[in-house]
Amino acid sequence: LSVLDNSTMIHGKLHPMMAIISIGDCELMVLRQSFVQNRLRYVTVFNTEMQRIDGNCQCPLQVCRVDERIDAAFDEQMSIEVIERGSAVHMVSVYEGDLVIIGSDGVFDNLFKDEVVQLVNRMIPTPSMTGEKFQPLDRQLLGEVARCIVEACHTKTKAEPRTGKYPDTPIGKGGKRDDTCCAVGEVVEWTEADSVYWRGIQRQRRVKELVTCGGVLGLNAMCIDDEEEEDDWEGDYAASFASDGTFQEEEERSFCSVM
Repeated sequence: LSVLDNSTMIHGKLHPMMAIISIGDCELMVLRQSFVQNRLRYVTVFNTEMQRIDGNCQCPLQVCRVDERIDAAFDEQMSIEVIERGSAVHMVSVYEGDLVIIGSDGVFDNLFKDEVVQLVNRMIPTPSMTGEKFQPLDRQLLGEVARCIVEACHTKTKAEPRTGKYPDTPIGKGGKRDDTCCAVGEVVEWTEADSVYWRGIQRQRRVKELVTCGGVLGLNAMCIDDEEEEDDWEGDYAASFASDGTFQEEEERSFCSVM
């Protein structure tokens, strides 16, 4: 979990910082543009490490929700104590244009960190040169990078067709098939357009919580595919940003109908 703070002052000047709270076997990487062999490329400037119980790589520290169906004697305070005492906390300087990659253990058990960096550099066009006006990357491109990282993880669990051998991974040949989640973001200046965009996202989520299956109404709600609908909705907003740099709020769309 990472949170950006744009109010930090260093030598009297605003300087963005990232607060990172890490627990369990997920990891986070921060990539920054740097000259490598006279070429401007992304390089790793910070990464967290997976947390293991007693340093045993086969015993990751994990937190999960448990209810009475699994353990009738479970006390939620136990998990809270693990989070409060077991979390690793970092404060990291960030700059406009930095990339933040967050992945579950399914990502970093199967991919080496340099493989992640190579994939990013292969997919993202040459970064802006020093002195050029910063241009944020397209949201859809960042989403595509995340998807390709997940696909690369899945590929590591399959034997090579010609040799029948499994690829190398940080945990051994062939890695493991596991739940794999990845998010890729970019550090950019927060604008009013971004505020409007995220207010729309939050409003839609509140509406879904109210009228979707299991919501407070609970009146045999008929649900539409959330992922497909949200992708379309976000695409429309991204197109609005890309056209002329301005933003026009659209009418709200319904995700579910109550029958």
